[in-house]
Amino acid sequence: MLKEKIRQLASDLHNETVLNRRHLHMHPELSFEEHNTSAFVAEKLSALGIPFEKKANTGLAALLKGEKKGPEKVIALRADMDALPIVEANTAEYKSKNEGVMHACGHDVHTSSLLGTAKILSELKQEFSGTIKLIFQPGEEKLPGGASLMIKEGVLENPVPQGVLGQHVMPLIDAGKVGFRSGKYMASTDEIYVTVRGKGGHGAMPHLNIDPVLIASHIVVALQQIVSRNANPLVPSVLSFGKVTAAGATNVIPVEVKMEGTFRTLDEAWRSDAHLKMKKMAESIAEGMGGSCEFEVRKGYPFLVNEEKLTASARRYAEEYLGKENVLDLDIWMAAEDFAFYSQVTPACFYRLGIRNESKGIISGVHTPTFDIDETALETGPGLMAFLALKELGN
Repeated sequence: MLKEKIRQLASDLHNETVLNRRHLHMHPELSFEEHNTSAFVAEKLSALGIPFEKKANTGLAALLKGEKKGPEKVIALRADMDALPIVEANTAEYKSKNEGVMHACGHDVHTSSLLGTAKILSELKQEFSGTIKLIFQPGEEKLPGGASLMIKEGVLENPVPQGVLGQHVMPLIDAGKVGFRSGKYMASTDEIYVTVRGKGGHGAMPHLNIDPVLIASHIVVALQQIVSRNANPLVPSVLSFGKVTAAGATNVIPVEVKMEGTFRTLDEAWRSDAHLKMKKMAESIAEGMGGSCEFEVRKGYPFLVNEEKLTASARRYAEEYLGKENVLDLDIWMAAEDFAFYSQVTPACFYRLGIRNESKGIISGVHTPTFDIDETALETGPGLMAFLALKELGN
């Protein structure tokens, strides 16, 4: 039985998958700088005899063809490879050796898991028909997003996949479980850069100055109206400013204030409208208070949508592989993912791989210096993705 064979192979390969993940975790590389990671993946694919080509400089696209006669469908499987500029606080033997860089979002898990999937499928290629495209992409964490570059360089062509599957770690879900959501799942994301200028001077004489700190404060508060009073309440939107720099002093009003933030939503028409409203509001407030404002929006990833038919079948196969009790429903999540680019051009399903284990103290969220995983997930991940791929191919 195919399911049992995959389960056994995933179990047999577990130690190897763990070693691959730990190697990647110890040697993280930032977005679009994944040269050693790419070479590591290339070496593993070559050892399996799987042909591949480079894309987007450090990305790889490989093809694994089944040898059984049958439907010639194509399914794509995607993993991302980049790490984050975070100083790791863990003390495990496999902690990062690259100071200030850490796999704090689980991309080491995604890459090692897809390598495990590739090995499982290589062992079974005489038992399935169709073609599996393996996508190892760079730069998920940084605009313009490695997915967009891979697509521009033809990763979804020659052959064209009927769908693409991706998985991402989820610290809120226990290891051994996965989560699915059909339809809109993750938000678009835009970066906002604001410079407010006034007239600096002595803090004791504000009447002689134009205070950019005060202007910036009014702008931050007023812009929340874009979400609370302009957005359709049925369309989730988030506006947050995470960085405000006013390089004055206790008694020095600075000349300018710089702010950085993010805007996220699940509707493209509202997204564009909100950009215009935010810019107009900020500039008007600054002008009305005697200063000026430069408001820049750097458009990022689109919203991510899980195609209903593909997601329904993937969820059904996941229940078959893991048991219905281990497949959970997901809520809309206002985080963003460049997998969204794939979802905008082809049927896609992006699901969550549980990695949590409270008894072991593995509870930290992604993008934190203490992030880690229960490595039993490195048996679930490769096996499930291999099973999903073969079932989607009609095997």
